[in-house]
Amino acid sequence: MADYNTIRRPATTATRAAVYDEGLRAYMNRVYGLMTAGMAISAAVAWGFAEMAGGPGAWTEFGRVIYQSPVRWVIMFLPLIMVFAFGAALNRLSTQGATLMFYAFAAAMGASLSSIFLRYTDASIVTTFLATAGGFAALSLYGYTTKRDLSAMGRFLMIGLVGLIIAMLVNMFVGSGAVAFAISTVGVLIFAGLTAYDTQNIKNTYLELANSGSDFLGKSAIMGALTLYLDFLNLFTFLLNFTGQQE
Repeated sequence: MADYNTIRRPATTATRAAVYDEGLRAYMNRVYGLMTAGMAISAAVAWGFAEMAGGPGAWTEFGRVIYQSPVRWVIMFLPLIMVFAFGAALNRLSTQGATLMFYAFAAAMGASLSSIFLRYTDASIVTTFLATAGGFAALSLYGYTTKRDLSAMGRFLMIGLVGLIIAMLVNMFVGSGAVAFAISTVGVLIFAGLTAYDTQNIKNTYLELANSGSDFLGKSAIMGALTLYLDFLNLFTFLLNFTGQQE
């Protein structure tokens, strides 16, 4: 009997590890798939809004309402409101409902960012997007594969993020070019670090809660997708401040 247990135990451990690896792979694929779909929705909405607006000197009625009336403030702050509402409602939503709400948020974020197509050339937007995608992929891969615990770095970055938000709010009234440049520099560094940290955190969340129900894991994947979506989007917008060529 002792010999039998000695033989069987490694096989059982190996089988369990294989199951976790397969489950983790499927979970991360779902996270990245949702994030990619969200980015595609945002890009399509942003481009569509900009096309319908006409642009400075040739505003359409749609453009005047969206960019020159008080409606622009609603569009600007709607994604922020939706993020808080999403977190508050997540436990009450089904997985399908949470997915639809994530896609609605992505659409609202696309509308909020649509003015970049009026300020920057299409070529510079595409170039910056591709550069962001490459950097994001490398940082996320590092966060997924590293054996180093990034939790301490994550706490430091979150403190930095709070300071960054305060600086951005202050500069909305000050309007300093030098401060804006510093904010963009720090923003790139913070969200580069957060990309690696958040990826590791998403992976660890699955490993800790892999035996939870499929509905719980489905919602967790959506939250992971939202987190990485925001990391990517902020990396992109801060980089665009450096590389974007004005129209």
